[in-house]
Amino acid sequence: MKITFFGAAREVTGSRHLVEINGKKILLDCGMFQGHRKQAAIKNQEVFTDFSEIDLVILSHAHIDHSGCLPFLVKNGYKGKILCTEATKDLCNFMLLDSAFIQEKEAEFIRKHNMGEVIEPLYNEVDAIQTLQQFQAVNFHEKIEIFEGVHLTFLYAGHILGAGMVVLEMIDKEDGDKKKKLTFTGDLGRKESTLLKNPDVLESTDYLIMESTYGNRFHKWIKDVEDYMADLINHTAARGGKIIIPAFALERTQEIVFHINNLQKNGRIPNLPVFVDSPLAVNVTQVFKNHLNCYNKATHDEFMKYGKNPFGFERLTYINQVDESKALNTKQGPMIIISASGMCEFGRILHHLRNNIEDPKNLVLIVGYQAENTLGRKLVDKEKQVRIFGESKRVKAQVEVLDAFSGHADRSDLIDFVTHVQEVQKIFLVHGEESQGLTFSQILGEIKPEAEVYVPSVKESFEL
Repeated sequence: MKITFFGAAREVTGSRHLVEINGKKILLDCGMFQGHRKQAAIKNQEVFTDFSEIDLVILSHAHIDHSGCLPFLVKNGYKGKILCTEATKDLCNFMLLDSAFIQEKEAEFIRKHNMGEVIEPLYNEVDAIQTLQQFQAVNFHEKIEIFEGVHLTFLYAGHILGAGMVVLEMIDKEDGDKKKKLTFTGDLGRKESTLLKNPDVLESTDYLIMESTYGNRFHKWIKDVEDYMADLINHTAARGGKIIIPAFALERTQEIVFHINNLQKNGRIPNLPVFVDSPLAVNVTQVFKNHLNCYNKATHDEFMKYGKNPFGFERLTYINQVDESKALNTKQGPMIIISASGMCEFGRILHHLRNNIEDPKNLVLIVGYQAENTLGRKLVDKEKQVRIFGESKRVKAQVEVLDAFSGHADRSDLIDFVTHVQEVQKIFLVHGEESQGLTFSQILGEIKPEAEVYVPSVKESFEL
């Protein structure tokens, strides 16, 4: 058995890992690299050359940095199945079409405004529709045979709705019919999530591919951060400003809405108008209502017993149409605008930042991870001047970061998870910036001295 790491290796985005067993090639995730536009284009177009002869794709969850290059793969000839959980399949029905739409509109906007570069979308909506026809759902905890002697099971990962750990149990015919177990965590969620069940406990595995996004960081507790969130919103509202929240349409938007609803319901912030300016978020929220089996007990009981909808309340408006989105730029605050994309690289959030970032009354509230070289990271790093749609903008708005809403396990969660795993021989740390992975590998070396720990580089291979 052989594994090669083609993405999210010493970096966070573009998850792609190739497993070769008994003459079959299994691709774990086919994610889009997100970052500087030119660099992203090069890395994403490598998908076809790297994976022109794969036999099967297994998708851990619906986030674009894990699923976003699937239509490009299909566009270039992949005709096989894409296995995932039911909720992931339902979410990708919207995520991949939205990704195609954004790429086409982004290219159109740049051409229209003569911004000095010509870009082409990786794929279009037709490619995305074809890709969705190749999806096949697998239930959590159901073991299925994907090839002779190779079985797949999805365990709860807790990261977002439908996120699954991929467990492959194999008989390696090229190694004397030796039984081997490989587990890919995908992205692991935090314990005691606001909405979702805790990740499953992995009792044992021979080889572990494990995320390390926050391998050397600790999150703040949600309860503590709600106080901080209320304070920020109240101060911004008092000066008549807009609270602009870049948030991924999947999971983060629903979670932020959930907490704003609680704060307003309990009288901790004023009843400001709240706009969710993302057609994708509207569709994704509908999917959230259809998968109660993924929720923790408290959220599940609220749905079942009271019929309440934690993702919609009196002052909340979901924005679908472009003219409605544009109208927000002329409205006077105070108000809350939640818009995608979460890293401020694509989508309607760019227009809101372009129109509001130079006003000191406003607040830009960062609530998720920001990859290197993204506009979101530049804001987090307190750069005084940024470029948006080719225009130089001075950052006069207040910029604050709340990382407690992260859907990723932090260092303590990751340590707790791996402590329970028995019989592990090799651990591969992926989906983390190099500094996070290398530091966490040293920590694991002390916690799991019986295991070899690696931080693979892009295109590095290992025989297992």
